[in-house]
Amino acid sequence: MGLDWPPAWLLGLPTAVVYGSLAFFTTILHNVFLLYYVDTFVSVYKINKVSFWVGETVFLLWNSFNDPLFGWLSDRRFLSSQPRSGAGLSSRDVVLTRVRALGWHGPLLALSFLAFWVPWAPAGLQFLLCLCLYDGFLTLVDLHHHALLADLALSAHDRTHLNFYCSLFSAAGAMSVFASYAFWNKEDFSSFRAFCVVLAAGSGLGFLGATQLLKRRIEATRKDRGCPGLVMDGGVCEEEPLVGGEEAGSITLGQYLRQLAHHQNFLWFVGMDLVQVFHCHFNSNFFPLFLEHLLSDHISLSTGSFLLGISYVAPHLNNLYFLPLCRRWGVYAVVRGLLLLKLSLSLLMLLAGPDHPGLLCFFIASNRVFTEGTCKLLTLVVTDLVDEDLVLNHRKQAASALLFGMVALVTKPGQTFAPLLGTWLLCFYTGHDLFQQPPVTSVGSVQPWPEPPAPAPVQAPTLRQGCFYLLVLVPIICALLQLFTWSQFTLHGRRLRMVKAQRQNLAQIHTLNIKMV
Repeated sequence: MGLDWPPAWLLGLPTAVVYGSLAFFTTILHNVFLLYYVDTFVSVYKINKVSFWVGETVFLLWNSFNDPLFGWLSDRRFLSSQPRSGAGLSSRDVVLTRVRALGWHGPLLALSFLAFWVPWAPAGLQFLLCLCLYDGFLTLVDLHHHALLADLALSAHDRTHLNFYCSLFSAAGAMSVFASYAFWNKEDFSSFRAFCVVLAAGSGLGFLGATQLLKRRIEATRKDRGCPGLVMDGGVCEEEPLVGGEEAGSITLGQYLRQLAHHQNFLWFVGMDLVQVFHCHFNSNFFPLFLEHLLSDHISLSTGSFLLGISYVAPHLNNLYFLPLCRRWGVYAVVRGLLLLKLSLSLLMLLAGPDHPGLLCFFIASNRVFTEGTCKLLTLVVTDLVDEDLVLNHRKQAASALLFGMVALVTKPGQTFAPLLGTWLLCFYTGHDLFQQPPVTSVGSVQPWPEPPAPAPVQAPTLRQGCFYLLVLVPIICALLQLFTWSQFTLHGRRLRMVKAQRQNLAQIHTLNIKMV
Protein backbone atom coordinates (compact mmCIF):
# COMPACT_ATOMS: atom_id res chain seq x y z
CA MET A 1 0.00 0.00 0.00
CA GLY A 2 2.84 2.36 0.80
CA LEU A 3 4.02 2.14 -2.81
CA ASP A 4 0.90 4.02 -3.93
CA TRP A 5 2.06 7.20 -2.20
CA PRO A 6 2.33 9.95 -3.29
CA PRO A 7 -0.90 9.86 -5.31
CA ALA A 8 -0.89 10.80 -8.97
CA TRP A 9 -2.58 14.18 -8.46
CA LEU A 10 0.19 15.28 -6.10
CA LEU A 11 2.84 14.15 -8.58
CA GLY A 12 1.28 16.55 -11.06
CA LEU A 13 2.00 19.61 -8.90
CA PRO A 14 4.56 22.02 -10.39
CA THR A 15 8.00 21.80 -8.84
CA ALA A 16 7.85 25.50 -7.89
CA VAL A 17 4.74 24.81 -5.76
CA VAL A 18 6.35 21.87 -3.97
CA TYR A 19 9.56 23.83 -3.40
CA GLY A 20 7.61 26.82 -2.08
CA SER A 21 5.59 24.63 0.31
CA LEU A 22 8.80 23.88 2.23
CA ALA A 23 8.82 27.56 3.28
CA PHE A 24 5.30 27.11 4.71
CA PHE A 25 6.35 24.16 6.89
CA THR A 26 9.24 26.21 8.30
CA THR A 27 7.33 29.47 8.80
CA ILE A 28 4.41 27.98 10.78
CA LEU A 29 6.94 26.94 13.42
CA HIS A 30 9.46 29.76 13.37
CA ASN A 31 7.14 32.73 13.85
CA VAL A 32 5.51 31.06 16.87
CA PHE A 33 8.96 30.31 18.26
CA LEU A 34 10.07 33.95 17.88
CA LEU A 35 6.98 35.31 19.61
CA TYR A 36 6.73 32.98 22.58
CA TYR A 37 9.96 31.26 23.54
CA VAL A 38 11.19 34.06 25.83
CA ASP A 39 7.80 34.52 27.50
CA THR A 40 7.50 30.77 28.01
CA PHE A 41 10.80 30.39 29.83
CA VAL A 42 10.50 33.64 31.79
CA SER A 43 6.83 33.58 32.79
CA VAL A 44 5.93 29.88 32.70
CA TYR A 45 9.14 28.00 33.53
CA LYS A 46 10.51 30.84 35.74
CA ILE A 47 14.08 30.70 34.46
CA ASN A 48 16.47 32.82 36.50
CA LYS A 49 18.23 35.82 34.99
CA VAL A 50 21.75 34.36 35.00
CA SER A 51 20.64 31.16 33.24
CA PHE A 52 18.75 33.20 30.68
CA TRP A 53 21.73 35.36 29.71
CA VAL A 54 24.13 32.40 29.73
CA GLY A 55 21.79 30.59 27.35
CA GLU A 56 21.46 33.63 25.09
CA THR A 57 25.25 34.13 25.01
CA VAL A 58 25.95 30.52 24.05
CA PHE A 59 23.13 30.72 21.50
CA LEU A 60 24.68 33.86 20.01
CA LEU A 61 28.00 32.08 19.43
CA TRP A 62 26.37 28.92 18.10
CA ASN A 63 24.03 30.91 15.85
CA SER A 64 26.95 32.80 14.31
CA PHE A 65 29.18 29.83 13.50
CA ASN A 66 26.82 26.97 12.63
CA ASP A 67 25.96 28.39 9.18
CA PRO A 68 29.48 28.22 7.72
CA LEU A 69 30.17 25.01 9.67
CA PHE A 70 27.18 23.16 8.22
CA GLY A 71 27.74 24.75 4.82
CA TRP A 72 31.33 23.50 4.75
CA LEU A 73 30.35 20.00 5.90
CA SER A 74 27.63 19.91 3.26
CA ASP A 75 29.51 21.31 0.27
CA ARG A 76 33.20 20.59 0.77
CA ARG A 77 32.96 17.51 -1.45
CA PHE A 78 31.57 19.74 -4.21
CA LEU A 79 34.66 21.93 -3.97
CA SER A 80 37.15 19.08 -3.78
CA SER A 81 37.05 15.39 -4.58
CA GLN A 82 39.42 12.65 -3.68
CA PRO A 83 41.31 11.59 -6.78
CA ARG A 84 39.74 8.29 -7.59
CA SER A 85 38.36 6.66 -10.67
CA GLY A 86 34.71 6.19 -11.45
CA ALA A 87 31.81 8.50 -12.02
CA GLY A 88 31.10 11.12 -9.43
CA LEU A 89 28.08 13.21 -8.56
CA SER A 90 26.05 14.79 -11.31
CA SER A 91 24.17 18.03 -10.75
CA ARG A 92 21.00 15.96 -10.35
CA ASP A 93 22.67 13.93 -7.61
CA VAL A 94 23.63 17.14 -5.82
CA VAL A 95 20.00 18.26 -5.82
CA LEU A 96 18.85 14.83 -4.62
CA THR A 97 21.37 15.02 -1.78
CA ARG A 98 19.90 18.34 -0.66
CA VAL A 99 16.32 17.05 -0.93
CA ARG A 100 17.13 13.96 1.16
CA ALA A 101 18.78 16.21 3.76
CA LEU A 102 15.60 18.29 3.97
CA GLY A 103 13.60 15.08 4.38
CA TRP A 104 15.62 14.29 7.50
CA HIS A 105 16.22 17.72 8.97
CA GLY A 106 12.67 19.07 8.51
CA PRO A 107 11.01 16.52 10.85
CA LEU A 108 13.90 16.92 13.32
CA LEU A 109 13.27 20.68 13.28
CA ALA A 110 9.63 19.99 14.19
CA LEU A 111 10.70 17.74 17.08
CA SER A 112 13.17 20.32 18.39
CA PHE A 113 10.36 22.92 18.22
CA LEU A 114 8.20 20.70 20.45
CA ALA A 115 10.97 20.50 23.05
CA PHE A 116 10.35 24.15 24.05
CA TRP A 117 6.81 23.68 25.27
CA VAL A 118 7.16 20.67 27.60
CA PRO A 119 9.33 20.99 30.75
CA TRP A 120 11.77 18.05 30.74
CA ALA A 121 14.89 19.46 32.46
CA PRO A 122 15.91 22.32 34.77
CA ALA A 123 14.81 25.54 33.08
CA GLY A 124 18.32 26.89 32.44
CA LEU A 125 19.59 23.63 30.92
CA GLN A 126 16.46 23.14 28.84
CA PHE A 127 16.66 26.72 27.55
CA LEU A 128 20.26 26.26 26.40
CA LEU A 129 19.75 22.84 24.79
CA CYS A 130 16.47 23.77 23.10
CA LEU A 131 17.89 26.94 21.57
CA CYS A 132 20.97 25.19 20.19
CA LEU A 133 19.06 22.15 18.88
CA TYR A 134 16.34 24.22 17.27
CA ASP A 135 18.73 26.70 15.67
CA GLY A 136 20.96 23.89 14.42
CA PHE A 137 18.15 22.13 12.57
CA LEU A 138 16.71 25.46 11.39
CA THR A 139 20.10 26.35 9.91
CA LEU A 140 20.35 22.99 8.12
CA VAL A 141 16.85 23.40 6.67
CA ASP A 142 17.46 27.01 5.57
CA LEU A 143 20.85 26.25 4.00
CA HIS A 144 19.60 23.34 1.90
CA HIS A 145 16.37 25.11 0.99
CA HIS A 146 18.21 28.24 -0.18
CA ALA A 147 20.85 26.15 -1.94
CA LEU A 148 18.11 24.40 -3.92
CA LEU A 149 17.07 27.80 -5.26
CA ALA A 150 20.49 28.10 -6.89
CA ASP A 151 20.63 24.45 -7.96
CA LEU A 152 17.13 23.94 -9.37
CA ALA A 153 17.25 26.95 -11.69
CA LEU A 154 19.84 29.12 -13.37
CA SER A 155 17.98 31.99 -15.03
CA ALA A 156 16.78 34.99 -13.03
CA HIS A 157 13.25 34.43 -14.34
CA ASP A 158 13.05 30.87 -13.00
CA ARG A 159 14.62 31.74 -9.66
CA THR A 160 12.14 34.56 -9.08
CA HIS A 161 9.37 32.12 -10.05
CA LEU A 162 10.53 29.70 -7.34
CA ASN A 163 10.92 32.55 -4.85
CA PHE A 164 7.41 33.78 -5.66
CA TYR A 165 5.94 30.56 -4.31
CA CYS A 166 8.21 30.75 -1.27
CA SER A 167 6.76 34.18 -0.46
CA LEU A 168 3.22 32.96 -1.07
CA PHE A 169 3.58 29.96 1.24
CA SER A 170 5.53 31.98 3.83
CA ALA A 171 2.64 34.45 4.01
CA ALA A 172 0.23 31.58 4.56
CA GLY A 173 2.52 30.09 7.22
CA ALA A 174 2.72 33.42 9.05
CA MET A 175 -1.00 33.09 9.79
CA SER A 176 0.01 30.75 12.61
CA VAL A 177 0.86 33.94 14.53
CA PHE A 178 -2.80 35.01 14.50
CA ALA A 179 -4.03 31.52 15.40
CA SER A 180 -1.60 31.36 18.32
CA TYR A 181 -3.31 34.30 20.06
CA ALA A 182 -6.40 32.12 20.58
CA PHE A 183 -4.41 29.49 22.50
CA TRP A 184 -1.77 31.50 24.36
CA ASN A 185 -2.45 31.46 28.09
CA LYS A 186 0.37 31.54 30.63
CA GLU A 187 -1.93 30.37 33.42
CA ASP A 188 -3.22 27.32 31.52
CA PHE A 189 -0.49 26.19 29.16
CA SER A 190 -2.08 22.94 28.01
CA SER A 191 -4.10 24.40 25.13
CA PHE A 192 -1.09 26.24 23.70
CA ARG A 193 1.01 23.10 24.10
CA ALA A 194 -1.58 21.11 22.13
CA PHE A 195 -1.58 23.82 19.44
CA CYS A 196 2.21 23.50 19.13
CA VAL A 197 1.92 19.69 18.83
CA VAL A 198 -0.49 20.15 15.91
CA LEU A 199 1.89 22.65 14.25
CA ALA A 200 4.88 20.35 14.70
CA ALA A 201 3.02 17.31 13.38
CA GLY A 202 1.82 19.24 10.33
CA SER A 203 5.29 20.61 9.67
CA GLY A 204 7.10 17.28 10.08
CA LEU A 205 4.66 15.37 7.87
CA GLY A 206 4.71 18.21 5.35
CA PHE A 207 8.50 18.03 5.05
CA LEU A 208 8.34 14.28 4.51
CA GLY A 209 5.65 14.58 1.85
CA ALA A 210 7.16 17.54 -0.01
CA THR A 211 10.65 16.04 -0.14
CA GLN A 212 9.26 12.73 -1.40
CA LEU A 213 7.47 14.61 -4.18
CA LEU A 214 10.61 16.55 -5.10
CA LYS A 215 12.67 13.37 -5.09
CA ARG A 216 10.20 11.61 -7.42
CA ARG A 217 10.21 14.55 -9.83
CA ILE A 218 14.01 14.75 -9.96
CA GLU A 219 14.52 11.00 -10.27
CA ALA A 220 12.03 10.98 -13.13
CA THR A 221 14.45 13.10 -15.19
CA ARG A 222 16.63 10.02 -15.63
CA LYS A 223 13.85 8.56 -17.75
CA ASP A 224 12.75 11.81 -19.40
CA ARG A 225 15.58 14.01 -20.62
CA GLY A 226 13.16 16.85 -21.25
CA CYS A 227 12.65 17.49 -17.54
CA PRO A 228 9.01 18.56 -18.02
CA GLY A 229 7.75 20.92 -15.36
CA LEU A 230 10.86 20.59 -13.25
CA VAL A 231 12.69 23.81 -14.01
CA MET A 232 12.35 25.98 -17.06
CA ASP A 233 16.07 26.14 -17.81
CA GLY A 234 16.87 22.50 -17.18
CA GLY A 235 19.01 23.26 -14.15
CA VAL A 236 19.24 19.63 -12.99
CA CYS A 237 18.96 17.80 -16.29
CA GLU A 238 22.66 17.19 -16.81
CA GLU A 239 23.90 13.65 -16.35
CA GLU A 240 27.61 14.45 -16.46
CA PRO A 241 29.59 13.77 -13.31
CA LEU A 242 30.62 17.15 -11.94
CA VAL A 243 32.27 15.81 -8.81
CA GLY A 244 34.60 12.86 -8.51
CA GLY A 245 36.73 13.13 -11.63
CA GLU A 246 40.30 11.97 -11.52
CA GLU A 247 41.83 15.38 -12.17
CA ALA A 248 39.88 17.08 -9.40
CA GLY A 249 42.18 18.65 -6.87
CA SER A 250 41.72 19.20 -3.16
CA ILE A 251 40.83 22.59 -1.72
CA THR A 252 41.16 23.49 1.94
CA LEU A 253 38.99 25.83 3.98
CA GLY A 254 41.82 28.36 4.06
CA GLN A 255 42.06 28.33 0.27
CA TYR A 256 38.30 28.76 -0.03
CA LEU A 257 38.38 31.75 2.34
CA ARG A 258 41.17 33.33 0.31
CA GLN A 259 39.08 32.90 -2.82
CA LEU A 260 36.16 34.65 -1.11
CA ALA A 261 38.48 37.46 0.04
CA HIS A 262 39.21 38.18 -3.64
CA HIS A 263 35.54 37.98 -4.64
CA GLN A 264 34.79 41.71 -4.75
CA ASN A 265 31.04 41.46 -5.33
CA PHE A 266 30.74 39.06 -2.38
CA LEU A 267 32.52 41.55 -0.12
CA TRP A 268 30.38 44.50 -1.20
CA PHE A 269 27.22 42.42 -0.86
CA VAL A 270 27.90 41.18 2.67
CA GLY A 271 28.70 44.77 3.70
CA MET A 272 25.31 45.90 2.43
CA ASP A 273 23.54 42.83 3.83
CA LEU A 274 25.10 43.31 7.27
CA VAL A 275 23.42 46.72 7.47
CA GLN A 276 20.18 45.21 6.16
CA VAL A 277 20.15 42.45 8.79
CA PHE A 278 20.89 45.05 11.46
CA HIS A 279 17.96 47.21 10.29
CA CYS A 280 15.56 44.24 10.06
CA HIS A 281 16.26 43.20 13.63
CA PHE A 282 16.31 46.77 14.87
CA ASN A 283 12.75 47.16 13.57
CA SER A 284 11.70 43.85 15.14
CA ASN A 285 13.28 44.66 18.52
CA PHE A 286 11.93 48.21 18.81
CA PHE A 287 8.58 47.84 17.04
CA PRO A 288 6.67 47.45 20.37
CA LEU A 289 8.64 50.32 21.95
CA PHE A 290 7.80 52.70 19.12
CA LEU A 291 4.12 51.80 19.29
CA GLU A 292 4.12 52.28 23.07
CA HIS A 293 5.82 55.65 23.27
CA LEU A 294 4.77 57.22 19.96
CA LEU A 295 1.26 55.88 19.35
CA SER A 296 -0.13 54.52 22.63
CA ASP A 297 -2.41 57.55 23.03
CA HIS A 298 -3.84 57.05 19.54
CA ILE A 299 -4.25 53.27 19.05
CA SER A 300 -5.91 50.57 21.15
CA LEU A 301 -4.30 47.42 22.54
CA SER A 302 -6.00 45.25 19.91
CA THR A 303 -4.83 47.56 17.11
CA GLY A 304 -1.26 47.33 18.36
CA SER A 305 -1.46 43.52 18.51
CA PHE A 306 -2.93 43.44 15.00
CA LEU A 307 -0.11 45.65 13.66
CA LEU A 308 2.45 43.35 15.28
CA GLY A 309 0.85 40.27 13.73
CA ILE A 310 0.37 41.76 10.27
CA SER A 311 4.00 42.84 10.21
CA TYR A 312 4.92 39.14 9.98
CA VAL A 313 2.60 38.51 7.02
CA ALA A 314 2.84 41.71 4.97
CA PRO A 315 6.50 41.36 3.85
CA HIS A 316 5.72 38.05 2.14
CA LEU A 317 2.62 39.47 0.46
CA ASN A 318 4.64 42.53 -0.55
CA ASN A 319 7.16 40.30 -2.31
CA LEU A 320 4.42 38.83 -4.49
CA TYR A 321 4.40 42.27 -6.14
CA PHE A 322 8.14 42.91 -6.08
CA LEU A 323 9.20 39.55 -7.54
CA PRO A 324 7.49 40.22 -10.90
CA LEU A 325 9.31 43.57 -10.90
CA CYS A 326 12.56 41.67 -10.34
CA ARG A 327 11.83 39.53 -13.40
CA ARG A 328 11.28 42.67 -15.47
CA TRP A 329 13.91 45.09 -14.16
CA GLY A 330 16.33 42.84 -12.27
CA VAL A 331 16.87 42.37 -8.54
CA TYR A 332 19.59 45.04 -8.42
CA ALA A 333 17.29 47.80 -9.66
CA VAL A 334 14.40 46.77 -7.38
CA VAL A 335 16.62 46.67 -4.28
CA ARG A 336 18.11 50.07 -5.16
CA GLY A 337 14.58 51.45 -5.56
CA LEU A 338 13.57 50.09 -2.14
CA LEU A 339 16.64 51.68 -0.53
CA LEU A 340 15.80 55.03 -2.13
CA LEU A 341 12.21 54.65 -0.93
CA LYS A 342 13.41 53.94 2.60
CA LEU A 343 15.59 57.05 2.53
CA SER A 344 12.80 59.24 1.11
CA LEU A 345 10.14 58.11 3.58
CA SER A 346 12.53 58.57 6.51
CA LEU A 347 13.45 62.10 5.44
CA LEU A 348 9.76 62.94 5.00
CA MET A 349 8.98 61.62 8.47
CA LEU A 350 11.88 63.58 9.97
CA LEU A 351 10.57 66.80 8.41
CA ALA A 352 6.96 66.09 9.48
CA GLY A 353 7.87 65.48 13.13
CA PRO A 354 6.30 63.20 15.75
CA ASP A 355 2.92 64.96 15.99
CA HIS A 356 1.20 63.23 13.04
CA PRO A 357 -0.12 59.89 14.40
CA GLY A 358 -1.52 58.69 11.08
CA LEU A 359 1.75 59.30 9.27
CA LEU A 360 3.68 57.79 12.17
CA CYS A 361 1.57 54.63 12.10
CA PHE A 362 2.09 54.26 8.35
CA PHE A 363 5.83 54.90 8.62
CA ILE A 364 6.41 52.43 11.47
CA ALA A 365 4.50 49.69 9.64
CA SER A 366 5.88 50.38 6.16
CA ASN A 367 9.44 50.72 7.41
CA ARG A 368 9.30 47.21 8.88
CA VAL A 369 7.44 45.69 5.92
CA PHE A 370 9.74 47.13 3.22
CA THR A 371 12.88 46.33 5.19
CA GLU A 372 11.85 42.71 5.78
CA GLY A 373 10.81 42.44 2.13
CA THR A 374 14.22 43.62 0.97
CA CYS A 375 15.88 40.95 3.15
CA LYS A 376 13.89 38.27 1.36
CA LEU A 377 14.80 39.58 -2.10
CA LEU A 378 18.50 39.41 -1.27
CA THR A 379 18.32 35.60 -1.36
CA LEU A 380 18.16 35.94 -5.14
CA VAL A 381 21.36 38.01 -5.11
CA VAL A 382 23.18 35.25 -3.19
CA THR A 383 22.17 32.73 -5.87
CA ASP A 384 23.79 35.02 -8.46
CA LEU A 385 26.92 35.17 -6.30
CA VAL A 386 26.93 31.35 -6.30
CA ASP A 387 27.06 31.48 -10.10
CA GLU A 388 29.87 34.05 -10.11
CA ASP A 389 31.85 32.08 -7.52
CA LEU A 390 31.61 28.97 -9.72
CA VAL A 391 32.76 30.88 -12.81
CA LEU A 392 35.57 32.85 -11.16
CA ASN A 393 37.07 29.78 -9.47
CA HIS A 394 36.27 27.27 -12.23
CA ARG A 395 34.47 24.95 -9.83
CA LYS A 396 32.97 21.71 -11.06
CA GLN A 397 29.87 22.19 -8.95
CA ALA A 398 28.34 25.25 -7.29
CA ALA A 399 28.87 25.29 -3.51
CA SER A 400 25.48 26.86 -2.84
CA ALA A 401 24.96 25.95 0.81
CA LEU A 402 28.52 26.91 1.72
CA LEU A 403 28.21 30.38 0.17
CA PHE A 404 24.88 30.97 1.94
CA GLY A 405 26.62 29.92 5.16
CA MET A 406 29.49 32.34 4.63
CA VAL A 407 27.05 35.19 3.98
CA ALA A 408 25.29 34.34 7.25
CA LEU A 409 28.59 34.27 9.15
CA VAL A 410 29.36 37.86 8.17
CA THR A 411 25.84 39.27 8.47
CA LYS A 412 24.43 37.58 11.58
CA PRO A 413 26.33 39.87 13.98
CA GLY A 414 23.80 42.50 12.85
CA GLN A 415 21.21 40.63 14.90
CA THR A 416 23.24 41.25 18.05
CA PHE A 417 24.25 44.83 17.26
CA ALA A 418 20.63 45.91 16.69
CA PRO A 419 19.32 45.74 20.30
CA LEU A 420 22.68 46.71 21.82
CA LEU A 421 23.22 49.78 19.66
CA GLY A 422 19.55 50.79 19.82
CA THR A 423 19.36 50.74 23.61
CA TRP A 424 22.75 52.50 23.90
CA LEU A 425 21.68 55.29 21.52
CA LEU A 426 18.43 55.78 23.40
CA CYS A 427 20.24 55.91 26.74
CA PHE A 428 22.93 58.24 25.35
CA TYR A 429 20.40 60.69 23.91
CA THR A 430 17.77 60.66 26.68
CA GLY A 431 19.55 59.26 29.73
CA HIS A 432 16.79 56.65 29.87
CA ASP A 433 17.75 53.03 30.59
CA LEU A 434 15.19 50.58 29.19
CA PHE A 435 16.27 47.85 31.61
CA GLN A 436 15.08 49.99 34.53
CA GLN A 437 11.58 50.42 33.16
CA PRO A 438 8.60 48.10 33.54
CA PRO A 439 7.87 45.84 30.57
CA VAL A 440 6.13 47.27 27.53
CA THR A 441 2.81 45.43 27.43
CA SER A 442 0.65 47.42 25.04
CA VAL A 443 1.31 45.08 22.11
CA GLY A 444 2.14 41.88 23.93
CA SER A 445 5.92 42.32 24.17
CA VAL A 446 7.76 40.85 27.14
CA GLN A 447 10.82 42.08 29.00
CA PRO A 448 12.05 39.67 31.67
CA TRP A 449 12.66 40.61 35.30
CA PRO A 450 11.15 44.12 35.43
CA GLU A 451 12.41 46.40 38.14
CA PRO A 452 10.34 48.97 40.05
CA PRO A 453 9.31 51.81 37.74
CA ALA A 454 11.21 55.05 37.90
CA PRO A 455 9.30 58.36 38.00
CA ALA A 456 8.22 58.84 34.40
CA PRO A 457 6.35 62.14 34.04
CA VAL A 458 9.48 64.28 33.79
CA GLN A 459 11.30 61.91 31.38
CA ALA A 460 8.33 60.89 29.22
CA PRO A 461 8.53 63.78 26.73
CA THR A 462 12.30 63.30 26.31
CA LEU A 463 11.88 59.54 25.88
CA ARG A 464 9.19 60.09 23.25
CA GLN A 465 11.46 62.49 21.37
CA GLY A 466 14.35 60.01 21.63
CA CYS A 467 12.20 57.20 20.24
CA PHE A 468 11.16 59.40 17.32
CA TYR A 469 14.72 60.34 16.36
CA LEU A 470 15.80 56.71 16.74
CA LEU A 471 12.90 55.69 14.49
CA VAL A 472 13.85 58.03 11.62
CA LEU A 473 17.62 58.50 11.88
CA VAL A 474 18.53 54.79 11.94
CA PRO A 475 16.87 54.06 8.55
CA ILE A 476 18.41 57.26 7.09
CA ILE A 477 21.93 56.23 8.10
CA CYS A 478 21.32 52.61 7.03
CA ALA A 479 19.97 53.69 3.64
CA LEU A 480 22.96 55.98 2.96
CA LEU A 481 25.46 53.25 3.86
CA GLN A 482 23.59 50.69 1.76
CA LEU A 483 23.24 52.93 -1.26
CA PHE A 484 27.01 53.47 -1.25
CA THR A 485 27.90 49.76 -0.95
CA TRP A 486 25.19 48.75 -3.42
CA SER A 487 26.57 51.21 -5.99
CA GLN A 488 29.87 49.26 -5.87
CA PHE A 489 28.14 45.94 -6.58
CA THR A 490 28.63 45.07 -10.26
CA LEU A 491 26.88 41.70 -10.61
CA HIS A 492 23.90 42.98 -12.59
CA GLY A 493 23.00 43.83 -16.15
CA ARG A 494 25.65 42.89 -18.71
CA ARG A 495 28.01 41.42 -16.10
CA LEU A 496 25.29 39.12 -14.74
CA ARG A 497 24.31 37.94 -18.23
CA MET A 498 27.96 37.15 -18.95
CA VAL A 499 28.29 35.10 -15.75
CA LYS A 500 25.12 33.12 -16.55
CA ALA A 501 26.40 32.37 -20.05
CA GLN A 502 29.81 31.29 -18.75
CA ARG A 503 28.22 28.96 -16.19
CA GLN A 504 26.25 27.28 -18.95
CA ASN A 505 29.42 27.01 -21.06
CA LEU A 506 31.31 25.41 -18.16
CA ALA A 507 28.61 22.76 -17.85
CA GLN A 508 28.89 22.03 -21.58
CA ILE A 509 32.70 21.81 -21.36
CA HIS A 510 32.47 19.32 -18.48
CA THR A 511 30.03 17.27 -20.54
CA LEU A 512 32.44 17.18 -23.51
CA ASN A 513 35.37 16.25 -21.26
CA ILE A 514 33.47 13.33 -19.80
CA LYS A 515 32.43 12.10 -23.25
CA MET A 516 36.03 12.30 -24.51
CA VAL A 517 37.20 10.22 -21.56
